[in-house]
Amino acid sequence: MLIQPATAATIEEFMAFAQDAPEELSLIANVMPAPPMPFLPPDVHGQLVIMSLLCYVGDAGAADRALAPFRSLSTPVADMVKPMSYPEVYPPEEEDYHPIGPSRTMFVDRIGSAAAETIIDRLNASDAQLRVAQLRPLGGAVARVPNDATAYAHRDRQIMVNVATLCQDIEEVAARRPWVDEFSSALRDGGNSEAYVGFLGDEGAERVRDAYPGSTWDRLAATRAAYDPANLFHGNQNIPPPR
Repeated sequence: MLIQPATAATIEEFMAFAQDAPEELSLIANVMPAPPMPFLPPDVHGQLVIMSLLCYVGDAGAADRALAPFRSLSTPVADMVKPMSYPEVYPPEEEDYHPIGPSRTMFVDRIGSAAAETIIDRLNASDAQLRVAQLRPLGGAVARVPNDATAYAHRDRQIMVNVATLCQDIEEVAARRPWVDEFSSALRDGGNSEAYVGFLGDEGAERVRDAYPGSTWDRLAATRAAYDPANLFHGNQNIPPPR
């Protein structure tokens, strides 16, 4: 984990570095108010930061060279990037942790200055205790597979964005949803509504179509008709058989 102050300029540069990084480096950038983690200085708590999770698969020298542009953006308030074994990357998660809150997922091709400014403005406009714009650079081996080869039909998109806020209880969700919807609309490229199914909530049948556009939907519906014509397995982001 690498935590740095977030400004429009650092967000834009961070994502430019991410898209130019070698394939051995994977990362997730969470732009959010710094939570009150014990290893962060108290004066950083609540300030907007880029909380990035980085994983470089390769030798330490190459990792340092790949990470250098990110570290140079601004003085980190926490730099916990270090050599780790595979099991250390995935520690056990807290039992019975079921976060609630509205979210919205989309794809964009870049985070330019306007999008970076939008992220800062919208995060500052909310008083939710935990609110985030999560930016996931894509590409690599995933992008070398044609869009129509599998059920995942967005292989040529460059960045996945997830906008979310966590709520204390279910009654708060409806009050926070307009902020999420407006934020995601402001970031969306050219009005596109594409979505990754793994981050869809209960958003209706049209959003499932957004995850499986065009011929992808048709192929999956035909598969459903062949193997599950009664739609027995429907407790999912459902693709019903053709009528």
